[in-house]
Amino acid sequence: MKEISLKACAKINLGLDVLRRREDGYHDLRMIMQSIRLFDRLTMRRTKAEGIRMKTNLPFLPVDRDNLVVRSCQLLMDEFNIREGVFVDLEKHIPVAAGLAGGSSDAAAAMIGINRLFDLGLSLQDLMSQGTAIGADVPFCLMRGTALAEGIGEQLTRLPSPPRCHVLLAKPDAHISTKYVYTHLDVGALKEHPDIDAQIRALKNRDLRALAQAMGNVLETVTLDICPQIGKIRELMLQGGAIGAMMSGSGPTVFGLFEDREAARRTLEELKTLEGLQMAVLTDMFLTDESSTHCREQQTKE
Repeated sequence: MKEISLKACAKINLGLDVLRRREDGYHDLRMIMQSIRLFDRLTMRRTKAEGIRMKTNLPFLPVDRDNLVVRSCQLLMDEFNIREGVFVDLEKHIPVAAGLAGGSSDAAAAMIGINRLFDLGLSLQDLMSQGTAIGADVPFCLMRGTALAEGIGEQLTRLPSPPRCHVLLAKPDAHISTKYVYTHLDVGALKEHPDIDAQIRALKNRDLRALAQAMGNVLETVTLDICPQIGKIRELMLQGGAIGAMMSGSGPTVFGLFEDREAARRTLEELKTLEGLQMAVLTDMFLTDESSTHCREQQTKE
């Protein structure tokens, strides 16, 4: 195989709870993670010249080891002593630093690409184990679909897909550091926690409204103070007919779940009139039964 093209799906957190701060400085989490159909595109090609070369449509992104794509390629190429090279063309559509795991998903797709291009024979579980060295979200981005994530996010249990619905995303034109959010989170002072167990039951019962009612993200207790627009966007989505809306990850992207696509479209148009909005898009979920190792998402050239 000489070339491969892969989609790297974004994720949202349907529920995000922080249980405690660990002695190593990380936090123990309990989250429901969900892939969505907003994606980047990676086109990867084998080269005779050694090394990893990369280009992207966003000029401010690094194309060296500061990029998770390069690091994930290097991880596998070093382990298997690959002497050929690879060229990666990354077409970004997932906003950067948005709470949507764009960088982690790109890294996951790159690992799939190296595995296929060089016929390494690694299983999905093999890749997920390797991916933890790149980032805590990478194993989920490899697995995709719907999952309970625990530990620092790397302990995954696959869950049933939610019923089909429409996902409206809106990102304020703001940068929020994940490190800042977790550093300033006072876990002991949290008064409310999302009901993750209720969400799991709702998924098993295919009850979208119960799933939405149990949504919550404790990191909003930090981010709302530094980016009040998150709250404004959430309220606009709820007023527009969303059955649930909240921030994804450490933010600042807000998503809303809609049963009615026309209501979602009307809300999308209203969102586009807001000042200071970087992105607003309507998409849907990437369901668990579609998530098997990217096979249905890839195109190859021999």
